Formats: sequence, C-alpha cells, structure tokens
Amino acid sequence: MLNENDLQLIENKGITASQIDEQINRFEKGFPHLRIHSVATVGNGIMRLGEKDINHYIKLWRQAQQHGTTIEKFVPASGAASRMFKNIFAFTTSGKTTPETDFEKQYFDNINHFAFYPELNRACDKLYKATIPQLIQDGKYVEIAKTMLESNGLNYGSLPKALLLFHRTAGGGMHTSLEEHLEEGAQYAVGGKREVNIHFTVSPEHRKDFDKILKAKLPAMEMVWGVKYNVTMSEQKQSTDTIAVNLDNTPYRDNEGNLFFRPAGHGALIENLNERDAHVVFIKNIDNVVPLRLRNATVRYKKAIGGYLIDVQRAITRHLATLDKGASASELKGILKFVENRLCTRNDATASMDDKQLAEYLRNKLNRPIRVCGMVLNEGEPGGGPYLAYNSDGSYSPQILEAAQIDENDPAAVELMKSGTHFNPVDLVCYLRDYKGNKFDLKQFVDKETGLISMKSTGGVDIKALELPGLWNGSMSDWNTVFIEVPIDTFNPVKTVNDLLRPQHQ
Repeated sequence: MLNENDLQLIENKGITASQIDEQINRFEKGFPHLRIHSVATVGNGIMRLGEKDINHYIKLWRQAQQHGTTIEKFVPASGAASRMFKNIFAFTTSGKTTPETDFEKQYFDNINHFAFYPELNRACDKLYKATIPQLIQDGKYVEIAKTMLESNGLNYGSLPKALLLFHRTAGGGMHTSLEEHLEEGAQYAVGGKREVNIHFTVSPEHRKDFDKILKAKLPAMEMVWGVKYNVTMSEQKQSTDTIAVNLDNTPYRDNEGNLFFRPAGHGALIENLNERDAHVVFIKNIDNVVPLRLRNATVRYKKAIGGYLIDVQRAITRHLATLDKGASASELKGILKFVENRLCTRNDATASMDDKQLAEYLRNKLNRPIRVCGMVLNEGEPGGGPYLAYNSDGSYSPQILEAAQIDENDPAAVELMKSGTHFNPVDLVCYLRDYKGNKFDLKQFVDKETGLISMKSTGGVDIKALELPGLWNGSMSDWNTVFIEVPIDTFNPVKTVNDLLRPQHQ
C-alpha cells in the first residue's frame, strides 16, 4: 500500500508505517459510542458554589499563588479565523452587490461598531481613495468586505483569531484577543514572584505576527499590571497529523500522487500540553474573552475554580499518603467516600472488593492528573456537554462528551443528550503533577477509543478525516474531573464576526 515516497513522507513527519495502518484500521472499524450513566446536573456531577464557598476557594487560590505553585495559562490559538467570516466570504462570491441576508445587513449596518473599523477604513481609503461611508454610498459593499478579508487589506480571512482586533479599550485604543488573554493572565494567573506564564499554540506562518504584537505591547502591559510576562509558543506537531482516506477507506492521494494528511483537531495539543512544566495550567479558548470592564465575573470564578483544584489536589495527596503507609478498613471507606462524593466516580464492584483490592482500585483512581471544569447553563451553543459516562473498568465518572460520541440510534441516549442542562465552555484548570511532585505523562491518560471520523472535502472530492480524541474530551478521559457551575457571563465566544457586535464585546 505504501511506496518509497510515502515512507519518506511519513518519516519526515515523524509518523511510522504502523501508525498509518492503525489509522486505516480505525477508518474501517470506526469508534465505539460511549455508554452514558446519566447527564451531569447540579447535585449529580455538577457542584454549585455558594458565596461563602467562592470566597473560601479564592482565599486558597491566593495562598497557592504565594507559596511556590507554578502557574501557566495555556491558550490554543493556531486555528485560522476563516469560519468566523464564512458568511462574509459567501457574500463576496455570491454575485450580489448589496447585502440581502440578515447577517449581511447586520454586518454593514453596524460596521462602525467593530473595533477593527478604523483600520478597515484606512485600508479602504488606501485601496480605493474612499472611506467606508463613501463606499457604502456608492454601493461598493463587496469592496469593503474584500478589504477586510484579503491580503491587500486587513487579511482577516487568513489570520488566526488571536491577531484580530476584538475590542475597544477604555483609553481609546484597540485590543486583539491575544492582548485580552495577556491581561487576564495578570488578573488570576500570577505567581508569587509577580510572573505571568502564558503559552500559545500557534501556526508557523503566523509566529512572526505574534512576536510583533508581543514586542509592541508587553512592556506597557508589564508596567500597568506590575508583572513580568513569560510568553512561550509552540506549534502543533506534524507527527499528530492523520491520513485522509477516500470513502472506501483507501488512502486519498493528491494530484501528484502523494498521501494527504490533515491536522487531527485540538486533541493533537495534548502533546503540547504534555511539555508544559507548571503545576497548575488554565486552559481557555482564544475567542472567549471580554473587555476589562466586563471581566470581573471571569476573574472571580477563575480564582474560585483554581482554589477548588488546590483543595482537591491536597486531599488526593493526603489519601495517597495514607494508602502508601497501609490504610485501615475504616480509612479505605473514607477514601472511597471521597472518590464517590468529591470526584463523582462510582463502581458497584467496590462493594465486593476485599481491602487489598479496594486499596489498589483507589490508588488507581486517585493517582491521575486533575481538572476542574467550569460549566455554564446550556443556551443552545454548539459543543460538548457534561455527563457521567462508563469507563472500561465498569466505573462511571464525569466526562465531557460531544454529540458525535453518543449513539444517535439509541433513543435513550439521545433523550439523555437532549435533557442536558449545562454546556462545556472550555473553562479548565488542571493539575499536572502527581502527589510526589513528579510530572504526569499525559499521553498515558488518553482514551484512544474516543476519536472522531468526519466528512470533509478537498478539491471537490469527498474524503474522510480522522480526529484524535479531543483535548478536553477523550484526551482527558482518564483524568480526575470535577464540574463546577459558573455564570453564563463568563462565556462569551466569538464564532462569527457579528458576535463582536454583542454587548459583551462592545
């Protein structure tokens, strides 16, 4: 199946022939659907913190910040923003000269409310010797849209979201989403030496653009916030790319006869996360940011879930130390109660285990990476949700699942999915060291049975693509997971350009 050119190509990517065989086999047999015990709701897998609890955990977080806990903010930021402008791209190629759809009308009627409007106006003036109001008066809507999207203008159609101007600032300036994340880091992810560690995953072609913004903005930000920024970047590894196949599961080849590979989704970033050296890592999507004046709830709850993480980690350390010295029967019962009630992980088989078996079971469950995940009320946004799902050992535990992981032919599973009350906004804080202070190998905690097969198109040909287990889905399946309800105003994604017109982004 593989010729000499194929073998050289995969070697250059750091992929082996056996991995290609495994991927082809996965296309052929697919991925199993996950078995759900129940939807996670408040009181059943999701914790709701009271005001007193929030203040307590914020205090714990502040103590951790001051006492040697290394902290980092990890922001996946490599994806292009092309989907954000899908509707505007369609307008420029539709043959229309004036906006007709509600989306198009909203964009042009409110164009002066976008933070990027001044830059777009200057670009239009440079290209067409006319301002945006003049171009609109002359009916040149397509020219305006192309100036925003194309390389002779702002090039927003090809840039990642991190480099787009999202918000106006109180001082009359403009902030990219990259800058908003830098500010956020200074508000809740500062270490004891007033250092802020932030890591962005980037695509190689945009790394210089990131560097340019950082060089221009960091000195002033460090003065304003009284911190020292340590910003690092990494790229998604080529070794995580997956082969694309035809509809009959044979390898798809391009016009030159070469194998065709695709990035394997955000699950590939578990490799990047695995290389981080901090104790605590916050993970948040690049587009989920708000201006400074609206950030109080975000900062408050980030500190609260950070403190909750520290509390859980300390408890796990105590329990594992007890298991190391030889736990009594009563101590084992206490540890089991913690696993069941605090980590929401249960297994009916524990009732018939002897003390030795129970101790081994508890050690296995406790000695894992930890994540605390904020969950917001479901208001119809697309994406994963919180469930209690079964594991291979017969236990069930909190998991973030995508709709594609649930059997659509199982009426009971579909009903469970529809009954979900909460949504995963990718609001995570993680502990990446074991109870002895050693780094976990995160790749050992991935459930490889939780990837996805999706339909794509390239050059007008339908192909199948393989996505690795998602970073906050299957890549963290075997972590200890806690769900905590957070307010909906901590979740303000920008999926389309018109989302920037929402009050939260103005």
